[in-house]
Amino acid sequence: MTSADILACLANVIDPDFQRPLAETGAIHDVRVDGNTIQVFLELVQPIHWVAREINSACASAIAQRYPQAEVEIFVRERGLPDAVRSKSLAGVRNLIAVASGKGGVGKSSVAANLAIVMAQKGASVGLLDADIYGPSQPTMYGMAGEGMKAEKTEDGKIIGYPNERYGVKIASIGFVMQRDQAAILRGPMLAGYFTTLVDQMQWGDLDFLVFDLPPGTGDIQLTLTQKIPLTGAVVITTPQEIALADVRRSIQMFRKVNVEVLGVVENMSFFVPPDNLDRRYYIFGRGGGTAVAKEFDVPFLGEIPIDASVREGSDNGFPVALNPDAGAVYDAFQSVASNIVSQIRKRNAAHTSSPVTITI
Repeated sequence: MTSADILACLANVIDPDFQRPLAETGAIHDVRVDGNTIQVFLELVQPIHWVAREINSACASAIAQRYPQAEVEIFVRERGLPDAVRSKSLAGVRNLIAVASGKGGVGKSSVAANLAIVMAQKGASVGLLDADIYGPSQPTMYGMAGEGMKAEKTEDGKIIGYPNERYGVKIASIGFVMQRDQAAILRGPMLAGYFTTLVDQMQWGDLDFLVFDLPPGTGDIQLTLTQKIPLTGAVVITTPQEIALADVRRSIQMFRKVNVEVLGVVENMSFFVPPDNLDRRYYIFGRGGGTAVAKEFDVPFLGEIPIDASVREGSDNGFPVALNPDAGAVYDAFQSVASNIVSQIRKRNAAHTSSPVTITI
């Protein structure tokens, strides 16, 4: 039993995101054989929370088929860590994801809130920045309305903030510093300034993902974000009807003009499944619009999220539906969409190389 024998065993183990053998992706860093003990060292493109265990199991099974008595140890490291210049506050953040929509009312904030929770449930460290200065909603969706922002003054007089945390997600929002019924009456430069303050003066620490819940449209905050922050990519939320799709086209074009990769399109409120007839689907707002616009712009279609009262109830009650495995199809939809987004992020990060980081799986 030699290292070459083990490499032969692993020849057909596929990375599920790239659909290529591990050897072709450069993932097999080293193989060591000592008597009956086999050690395999893998370097997988980050983020790997969705694929590490699957690949680990596939490698172990492939070796066991030929050497059932061997003791197999598999060690995984991440590669493809960000090499872009970051501000001090974002230096520890690996992936920066903008969740955007061309118009309001498509459920962008509820999608962002639930996606952040799904990512945290997978064991990732996640932050959520509520960038909708006019209408901050994340404090309500996370059951934190009325809570204040944690902050302190440094010796040089600078104010630094610390995100609040709920359900394993670190959250920053202008809603934590405004009164509940207070209106944000701001012109463009002030609007961008508040957003910049939330980004630059917040101590996020080490995060696998920082999700930006953007306001609708293509205005000051979107431009400030794309100019100041090296985004990993953007996820665009739509509903099926043409009036929403027209604005989605503008959002995609905006991100392309500022050289931000569009990770894909999510169609929210895609269909309704009556609770007394789970085999039926009613396409209240039309059908296939999200798929069509994704195809039109040659970007991935990341999935459909059905209309479900539990999404609204969870958002109103501060307990997002992604926390409730009994929610059925809508819970499964958020799981699937989050997985598809992470898959696109790994494909995007595959072009980047950097020193690996050892993790435990």
